[in-house]
Amino acid sequence: MTRMTPFASPLLLGFDAMEKTLERLAKANDGYPPYNIERLAPQDGAPERLRITLAVAGFSESELEVTTEETQLIIRGRQQEQTEREYLYRGIAARQFQRIFVLADGMQVSGACLRNGLLAIDLIRPQPERMVRKINISVSE
Repeated sequence: MTRMTPFASPLLLGFDAMEKTLERLAKANDGYPPYNIERLAPQDGAPERLRITLAVAGFSESELEVTTEETQLIIRGRQQEQTEREYLYRGIAARQFQRIFVLADGMQVSGACLRNGLLAIDLIRPQPERMVRKINISVSE
């Protein structure tokens, strides 16, 4: 049985890497930490913005890392174990995480803010220049 992929059309050329990225992301998603993605309206002529908000209660700024690597936004959290505490019941786990978002070409991270247990990461999507280029056709005789 042949498996159909979203990029199987012969009209979509050069999307092999995107297909592999989608497969990897589908396997790596465990749902922690929960997050929201919202579109923020353009203001004062600024380009459209997106905001990713992750629920990271219990994490301090020093325990969080936000990086971009090629076309990926990588958010990591690692809490330090506090050995001086003796828990009678532990319902809040000191759990590490890594959440990866694939960014479209041109997307840029404009900043990150930690407030009230929520990590907000703002992305801007500049409007691409519309390019039309005429391709000369050579005729061989």
